[in-house]
Amino acid sequence: MHDELTRQDLEKMRRELDYRRLELMPELIEEVKRTRAFGDLSENYEYKAAKQAQNKNRSRIRYLEGMIKSAKVIDDRSADDEVGLFDKVEIYMPEDDETEIIQVVTTVRCDPRKGLISKESPFGRQVLGKKVGDRFTVHVSESYSYEAEIRSITKTEDDGSAPLLQY
Repeated sequence: MHDELTRQDLEKMRRELDYRRLELMPELIEEVKRTRAFGDLSENYEYKAAKQAQNKNRSRIRYLEGMIKSAKVIDDRSADDEVGLFDKVEIYMPEDDETEIIQVVTTVRCDPRKGLISKESPFGRQVLGKKVGDRFTVHVSESYSYEAEIRSITKTEDDGSAPLLQY
């Protein structure tokens, strides 16, 4: 399986990978050495915390390497009047009588609380390619769906401001 990522996603991942390998890893190794000297390792909380931080960093490095290796680079190929990646979209939800501004992003940069919706989510899949005035139904589960309408589309580029997801 390939993860669909933008060039900007890959660049962010490469920068984080370099930071974690070249700067953070040596610091964590030194912290493990320093805390090991505190004595009995079975009761040494500082040592355990340092090892956990080191293991979490190694795990993140493996994750980033895997994502970069398996990435399929994608570009936005939407028309000027269609919703594409990173466009700001005003959405009207008739059920709630509310309007929201969202931006459809790649999965590694989504944050629904900030209006950054994954292109892989039920909502993201429905909104991509739509035009102003289009109404659509989002099927969240077999028992729940809701209607939405595109009110406006502001074409934008990926400015890099959406951070990578952390775990």
